[in-house]
Amino acid sequence: MANLKTFVRTILFLILFGSILSGTQVTVIKAGRVIDPETATTQKNVLILIEGHTIKEIGANIKIPDKAKIIDLSKHTVLPGLFDCHTHLCEMVPLKGTKGFGFLAYYLTKTTPDRALQGVENARTYLDSGFTTVRDVGNAGHYADVALKRAIDQEKFPGPNMLVSGKIIAPMGGQLHMNFEHMRYPDIDYIEADTRDEIRKGIRQNLHLGADWIKIVIDDQRYIYSAGDVRFMVEEAAACGVKVCAHCLTEQGARNAIEGGLASIEHGFIMSDEALSMAKEKGVWLCGTDISKEVWDVYGIMTYYPKIIDRLRRAHAMGVKMAFGSDVVVEVPGHTRGSAALTLLDTWLEAKVPAADILRAMTVRAADMLDMGKIRGNIKAGMRADIIACAENPLENIKALRNVKFVMINGNVFKHSR
Repeated sequence: MANLKTFVRTILFLILFGSILSGTQVTVIKAGRVIDPETATTQKNVLILIEGHTIKEIGANIKIPDKAKIIDLSKHTVLPGLFDCHTHLCEMVPLKGTKGFGFLAYYLTKTTPDRALQGVENARTYLDSGFTTVRDVGNAGHYADVALKRAIDQEKFPGPNMLVSGKIIAPMGGQLHMNFEHMRYPDIDYIEADTRDEIRKGIRQNLHLGADWIKIVIDDQRYIYSAGDVRFMVEEAAACGVKVCAHCLTEQGARNAIEGGLASIEHGFIMSDEALSMAKEKGVWLCGTDISKEVWDVYGIMTYYPKIIDRLRRAHAMGVKMAFGSDVVVEVPGHTRGSAALTLLDTWLEAKVPAADILRAMTVRAADMLDMGKIRGNIKAGMRADIIACAENPLENIKALRNVKFVMINGNVFKHSR
């Protein structure tokens, strides 16, 4: 027994001594104000102690360790990094002035390497705008999203924490319309799966090649996936520990998605009160991609905008679980991809959603939807140090998020401007 105790003490000493020698960076942020988005409260004059990637302590009377790196944000409002739960980092379509042929030209001319390089730039601008976590949901060619995620994880390029879905699983044609002589061009972005065997193989292909989520398109063709189809996908994915989200643009598509038990509906622009009630009852998230007028103007259509405002207002009033997603895939004049995503704040404000609830959808609620609530989405001991800062308080003016002055991701400072 004595030998066992000696062995345990030795191991513990070596672990402690090894951590000292490793030179883990200790950082202390002096924050003028810190927001807890869950409670929508602000605490003044707070110290945040960070060791390596992790927040170790937060409070007003923390002892500052010797040799700690001090970051003075005493004139700023500090809050957790933002989430965008519906991105396409490896897609950027120059649509303005193309007379509707922008998407066709894009799919026919842009290779997967082209998309990967575009993803590097979009990822950097997302981080610069304060987004420290994104869920990327396809349109990345032959798995450029997976390659981008790996490169960011290996710190080859700056970018947000990424969850990726690989290729989108859909009925024949995906979201595109083909002619008989060019039946295969959707293959770069979609796995066409019409039978249960094809669906199962598509899910396994995505997971084998690095996907964290499964993204499906339910209803962009006259033929759509049934609730039974969705249930089958959910079960197949769950067996491998992942969840399913679905692009839904019709009422029936949304109902089939909800009845099939998937995790989140993407878009859902025209959902009725009954469909929203079904989603609430079954705990299905709405990632509404509430696109702004500024972005719709690039598409040259405004048909969906009033429908989005109406659905967003009703979903919020009914208490449907919602997470922020942007779905910007086009070049928006005067904007980077990151700043274009933040134009969606205008949509939420026009729908009369309070600033506190917008911020929750972009932080703690988004983290919950992505099963990250224990490690990201707030500033608490034990969580990853994904932290941003603004000159103003977003709880008082949510548009303050458009001017992020400081960005830290996983304990590393990416941006610190005055």
